Amino acid sequence: MVKKSGSPLRVVVLGYDPLRLVGLRTLLEAEGEFTVQPIEPAELAKPLPGEVVLMGSHGMGSVFDAIATLRSLRPGVKIILSSAVNTDEAMLRAISTGVKGYIDEAAPADLYKRALRVVQEGSIWAPRRVLATFVERATSDPKKRTATAGTVSVSERELQVLELLVAGRTNKEIGAELGIEERTVKMHVSRLMQKAGVDNRIALSVHAITSLLLSRG
Repeated sequence: MVKKSGSPLRVVVLGYDPLRLVGLRTLLEAEGEFTVQPIEPAELAKPLPGEVVLMGSHGMGSVFDAIATLRSLRPGVKIILSSAVNTDEAMLRAISTGVKGYIDEAAPADLYKRALRVVQEGSIWAPRRVLATFVERATSDPKKRTATAGTVSVSERELQVLELLVAGRTNKEIGAELGIEERTVKMHVSRLMQKAGVDNRIALSVHAITSLLLSRG
């Protein structure tokens, strides 16, 4: 996602072998929408030169240790984990550690770009079935259950926005799909968060999935 200032989204890359890094950088930087800044594991404690971290497993030892270290230093960091292991359990473990996206390392450039945009906007990039399983497990534990009982009354338009948001669409993509301006989408998302009693897009998506049925206002 090109930010309002016109500057590209800065992507920090960690744990990629040199050849794959060259290819990834070429693909992502081709149209000026992204810049790629590789770092080494030893640099995790330094200020991050970007907004989203794309993490592989090359030379990393324990990827999950690196994720834990990075999140302990910067709790709000947005991490996308790229891996050749794409089982539901592997994705669930990653999401449970705070990763915001999980993508097959062999995925085409378009999917990488889409994942980066979605995560930058505050949503989670993972198959819907995996998110549903994650939510089901979280809410089955009384200690983790949040106040999501009951349904939220939404308008027809708000429901359309919500369904696209849960599907991982960015505000710009939602606006294009529904034929409305991006600022209007943001207004609907803000109103939905207020109705659901949450303060971010991820929590709103979780609420929508756990509620299952949304009554239309």
